[in-house]
Amino acid sequence: MNVVQTALAGVVILEPKVFGDERGFFFESFNTRTFAAATGLSPTFVQDNHSRSAKNVLRGLHYQIKQPQGKLVRVAVGEVFDVAVDLRRNSPTFGKWTGTVLSAENKRLLWVPEGFAHGFLVLSESADFLYKTTTYYEPAHERCIVWNDPEIGIRWPLTGAAILAAKDLAGKRLQDAEVFG
Repeated sequence: MNVVQTALAGVVILEPKVFGDERGFFFESFNTRTFAAATGLSPTFVQDNHSRSAKNVLRGLHYQIKQPQGKLVRVAVGEVFDVAVDLRRNSPTFGKWTGTVLSAENKRLLWVPEGFAHGFLVLSESADFLYKTTTYYEPAHERCIVWNDPEIGIRWPLTGAAILAAKDLAGKRLQDAEVFG
């Protein structure tokens, strides 16, 4: 597995070894030993999630203020632009973001550790998005930062209007949000 460091300490892109021929392909989407060797981390995952979204659906920027979740994310069908935002007040990259394209074709995974907000924009006609979490979803602790906060300045590759859930439209600006440490 190849590990690509991002501009945010702790957020890494994982590129698995893919074995393919005329019959199709095979790759390990997760292996505890390989993940630990590649990242130095050994998270325990307690929940797997699967969502399907249409083109221009933008989900995020979500996080849990208590019971923060580490997330290992990937795309099984389609393509998304995936984003992590550093919400660790004592971090030198507080309020900064990193983004990458995850797709069924490139088979990349993104590790988003605790202390970060997460979101994605669907670039293809639809996308099946899969993610493992290190703690359970707890609605009482869920928070959302608005996707287009000018203080963060994410450059979403939108082609048309973003399609957002009510909770994402109601997200707070970073300056007004609860953050970590």
